[in-house]
Amino acid sequence: MNHHRPAPYLAHRNAGPHTGGLSRRRLLAASALAALTAAVRAQPAGWPARPITLIVPWPPGGSTDRHLRALAEIASKQLGQQVIIQNQPGGGGTTGPGNMALNAKPDGYTIAQFPMGMLRIPHMQKTAWNPLTDFSFILGVTGYTFGFVVRADSPYKTLNDYLDAARKQPGKIDFGSTGNGTSPHLLIEEVADAAKVQLNHIPFKGNADLMQALLGGHVMAASDATGWDKFVESGQMRLLVTFGDTRTKRWPNVPTARELGYNVVGNSPYGLAGPKGMDPAVVKALHDAFKKAMDDPKHLEVLEQLNQPVWYRNSADYAAWARDTFGNEKALIGRLGLAAK
Repeated sequence: MNHHRPAPYLAHRNAGPHTGGLSRRRLLAASALAALTAAVRAQPAGWPARPITLIVPWPPGGSTDRHLRALAEIASKQLGQQVIIQNQPGGGGTTGPGNMALNAKPDGYTIAQFPMGMLRIPHMQKTAWNPLTDFSFILGVTGYTFGFVVRADSPYKTLNDYLDAARKQPGKIDFGSTGNGTSPHLLIEEVADAAKVQLNHIPFKGNADLMQALLGGHVMAASDATGWDKFVESGQMRLLVTFGDTRTKRWPNVPTARELGYNVVGNSPYGLAGPKGMDPAVVKALHDAFKKAMDDPKHLEVLEQLNQPVWYRNSADYAAWARDTFGNEKALIGRLGLAAK
């Protein structure tokens, strides 16, 4: 600010014994004014003045929906306005954020989950939005625990049982996931590539319809985040493998893919983003409110239930992570033969 430039000059000019106090008062007044101005800029006046919509790009009932509903409820108290969940499933989690980027005003009243598919689908097909330049990154929040499940009465007791069946019947053994290009899809494609087997992939909109399809016998297996937890706990499904660096605390008897000889690890971090061009002060207000909500014991309890780690990134670090990851995912998509022709 302009207040900072003349202050040293005034101090030098009024260095005499009778004017030093005045100089100090002017310096203090200038500093106080600068601090006040910065504080006003950091807290946009009157914002938020109405409820905020948080787009969850998956159907209700899955792990992401469960998590973000809990986080939104806590953040509402921090913001002084309700954060309303709006489910917009489709496109492997890209339809909702993509629609926001193309249509929402950058006023902070519409934000969305930014799943990993946003950094993959553009390598697989043409999109109307750019994952890096059409979004304002708010903060990174968490990642998933992924697992591969079958019905409890399935003949496949282990992952290797399932893969052996695929070797005997190429293309006849299927699995469902939450959509083309999602982490649950690509993790199994990586395993299939390493095991040299051909699987039949069936995409779904989200966890809820995928779980119903598995329970109904419409697919042989399902790859997803921990939305299957209640079915595993109730004995309706069998968890064959998880995809973390180590075994999960909640299911310690289930091996990781790495333990089984497949170097496939993923937790698919995600966070929140808004449309491009948002006022930095509004981004900061959203960041600060959701960061406080992240640290709330009730939120941490939900993450514990879902076996999801805390993955905090501030706005700048989250944007930098997205840039790096977008480049890295291009190589994976190409290696799996899923790149756009």
